[in-house]
Amino acid sequence: MLRRSFFARSVHEVAPDLIGVTLLVDGVGGRIVEVEAYDQEDPASHGYRGRTARNASMFGPPGHAYVYRSYGIHWCLNLVCGEEGVPEAALIRALEPTARIDLQRRRRRAKDPRALCSGPGKLCQALAITREHDGLPLDRAPFRLEPRPNTPEIVTAPRIGLTRATELSWRYLEDGSRYVSRGRPRA
Repeated sequence: MLRRSFFARSVHEVAPDLIGVTLLVDGVGGRIVEVEAYDQEDPASHGYRGRTARNASMFGPPGHAYVYRSYGIHWCLNLVCGEEGVPEAALIRALEPTARIDLQRRRRRAKDPRALCSGPGKLCQALAITREHDGLPLDRAPFRLEPRPNTPEIVTAPRIGLTRATELSWRYLEDGSRYVSRGRPRA
């Protein structure tokens, strides 16, 4: 299982190292195939303008969850990285479902496994992640992060849905995965 020390590095080191890691919440989840990195100097980051009640977990110790509501509709899961007090996090954008797919299908009301976790809001719905998970340590229940068995081929691309810092290729994807959210670049 990944320990908090895994996250006590720059988000730009942690984010690509998350590709291929298995993320489980109460035993439900899959392999991480897409993440985006956000750091303290990034104008697209929630922590860029300072600490607020909404983003407080992003300023907390590494190895904890930062969960926020996007557009008032979808929950999004970030894994806090770096050092305490410095807002860095990796947004989990997509998983390849591998555990409790039956439950994920019921929660998402979708049959196609590619539709279960191919986007940050979808994966939070499939894994039942809500604001209640905000600030929780990632090395204790309900979370479980299992190391990747091998290093997959990883490609980078610009992040999705941003209006600031759009030129940064801080989106990391498993090359060739059918489970990424959209815009599947090739190595």
